[in-house]
Amino acid sequence: MKSTFTAIDFETAQYARTSICQVGLVRVEAGVIVRELSLLVQPPDNYYRRDFIGIHGITPQATAKSPTFAGVWPQVEPFITGQRVVAHNGFRFDFAVLKETLGLYGLPVPAFDKVCTLRIYRKSLAVLCAEHRIPLNHHDALSDARACAELYLRSLKAA
Repeated sequence: MKSTFTAIDFETAQYARTSICQVGLVRVEAGVIVRELSLLVQPPDNYYRRDFIGIHGITPQATAKSPTFAGVWPQVEPFITGQRVVAHNGFRFDFAVLKETLGLYGLPVPAFDKVCTLRIYRKSLAVLCAEHRIPLNHHDALSDARACAELYLRSLKAA
């Protein structure tokens, strides 16, 4: 069923795809949001580029006591494995971030179906949210995932 899926978004601390500092997940079942999860993650060495802090507002102090991605993976994995996973710019960013980070920690990459709302709409998340009047606190991973979920649901209704 296409209306059952997980929307996902990652924020990173720097250019390295393995530097996840926040993950946002929104689980949708039969077209209804049933669960949301936002986790702060300590990136490797808890290293941040200042310009990335300016984008999402997450600091090394905020993640100093957070688990690494390997530590949160048991909570995240059920949202991913065998699921339809939707992300905005997923093929160029989120799916690569997940794959590379799992590789860093020696964790297997699970099988899942990938859908990208950027490929569906061909516009930025911020522009789409403004056009569709979807609330967005851009670069907060949970807010971005929630907006992505809403956009994907709208695309299913339009199809």
